[in-house]
Amino acid sequence: MKTHIRSNWARTVLVCGKCSKKLGGGFGAKGKTPLAKALRKHLGLKKSRKASAGIVEVKCLGVCPRGAVTMIDSARPGEWLLVPAGTDLDQVAGELGLPGGA
Repeated sequence: MKTHIRSNWARTVLVCGKCSKKLGGGFGAKGKTPLAKALRKHLGLKKSRKASAGIVEVKCLGVCPRGAVTMIDSARPGEWLLVPAGTDLDQVAGELGLPGGA
């Protein structure tokens, strides 16, 4: 039985799916894409474990801000981010320190 699986992820970002659903997306060119999917596409990351970073949409993080999405960066688990709808994805990537961020 295999007990460990390798991943190429240098860091992991958890994105609240419930917040994204409440916004009806809120990101991307038309403002209708969920944050996790829009950020993955913007950075050119795949959804697999072979990507350089993992952006994972989770059910609910328990913080429900109005007009924003809650995110947790694995590098700074003590500081949660609230990302307002329509925020520039370069700014979000830069805040997370992900490659491709400004």
